[in-house]
Amino acid sequence: MDENLGKFIDDFAQLVQLAQSGQHRMQAGTQLLTTLTEHLGLPAETLSVVVEEIPPHRFVDADILMAELAAESGDFRLVGIGGGDQRHHQSLSDMLQQSQFFPQFPLSQPDYRNLAIGPDEQRQAVAMGLWLIEHGGRPLAVWQRDANPRFGRPSASLEVLAADTGSAAEFLSEFRLRMQHRSVLKGQIISLVMGEYGSSAAGVTFHARPALTASEVILPEGLLQKVSGHALGIAEHRASLSEYGQHLKRGILLYGKPGTGKTHTVRYLLSQSSGTTAILLSGGSLARISEAAIMARALQPSIVVLEDCDLIAEDRSFGHGPQPLLFEVLDAMDGLDKDADVAFVLTTNRVDMLERALAQRPGRVDLAAEIPLPALEERSNLLKLYARGIPFSPEAVQDAASRTEGTTASFAREVVRRAVVAAAVEGVPVDDRHLGTAVDGLMADGEALTQSLLGSGAGAAFGGDPMLARDV
Repeated sequence: MDENLGKFIDDFAQLVQLAQSGQHRMQAGTQLLTTLTEHLGLPAETLSVVVEEIPPHRFVDADILMAELAAESGDFRLVGIGGGDQRHHQSLSDMLQQSQFFPQFPLSQPDYRNLAIGPDEQRQAVAMGLWLIEHGGRPLAVWQRDANPRFGRPSASLEVLAADTGSAAEFLSEFRLRMQHRSVLKGQIISLVMGEYGSSAAGVTFHARPALTASEVILPEGLLQKVSGHALGIAEHRASLSEYGQHLKRGILLYGKPGTGKTHTVRYLLSQSSGTTAILLSGGSLARISEAAIMARALQPSIVVLEDCDLIAEDRSFGHGPQPLLFEVLDAMDGLDKDADVAFVLTTNRVDMLERALAQRPGRVDLAAEIPLPALEERSNLLKLYARGIPFSPEAVQDAASRTEGTTASFAREVVRRAVVAAAVEGVPVDDRHLGTAVDGLMADGEALTQSLLGSGAGAAFGGDPMLARDV
């Protein structure tokens, strides 16, 4: 029995020795702690981590800036941290503390993510990577991490490790200063979108700037110039306004029936504002108005477009408090500095609803412009505009215009489209006959719903219910 026990002890000892001899295969898990300690010159697990939160829509700016700061430091390394999904749930400080007992965070290659930096451009940004750099002659380590709501991280972050917190603070101070003055968003047209995990985790979508001339916007004489002058021209008089203590920020309300051209007018403003940052909000993204106002101030000159504001005039389900979201919109407008070169452009199909709300928050909108149903001459010009390249005679165009009283720009476009389709079905070139037939068809009583959906005749056919059609 004693002999067997002795053999068991010997075997067990050999097993322990074998396990210990294999520990070198796990040492990769201590690379994080060892590498940071060597770089910083002090035990990394004893140092404090300073965290800087970054909004998701500014993460690509942070990535560009980190690459520049690293290059300026001279010799630098960019590495990744392995360890599977554990990395997503733990901070850099957590990983350092656990590395003392559980060697589970080896160094690896950084993780990357493709992010838009323009309508047609993308950048491969570091989604999870550890920068080993110098700043001001002192070593720093910066753990760069993108937002990941799936793992409970609604914001991106930089986690800075230095021999002392003062060095980390100086680095972040310079980082913030540079971030304030530069952004890939500046001068772009973007829309704020709602993310799967809510507005705090949402990003932006870039849009190409429209190319429109004044001749492509058919409005009553002088109206386009009036709107454009207020939205874009006032900024040219910044010095005079400042001298006499007047505000530069401005609010414009475009109202009228659906389909009259409010959105088209906004597109013209965007086309004429090269170099101006435009932030577009509509539907659920209107809940991001406070964020949009902050961005507009930082990226000015700016235009903030809020479409269909009547939808939130009395609805408390969109906002974050007991008051309707529109009041948050108006308060955000009022909260900007007087010299902020920011224009808010609101559109609505229900000015009656919006007017009640604006009366409770006066002074935010200083120009209200009605985009009316086109008159005879304007309907004729709209048909000519949409029929460019189609040989309709002047008489046919004038006849079609005279027979479509009370219709919208959307209606005129649909008339021309139907004429082209009819000719294509017949297999013949488009002519005046097809235009007349298209007018007959669309103006017929049986097309009442189509007329309403195009913004025309809604009052007569459906009791004025504006929800049957939205502006195009």
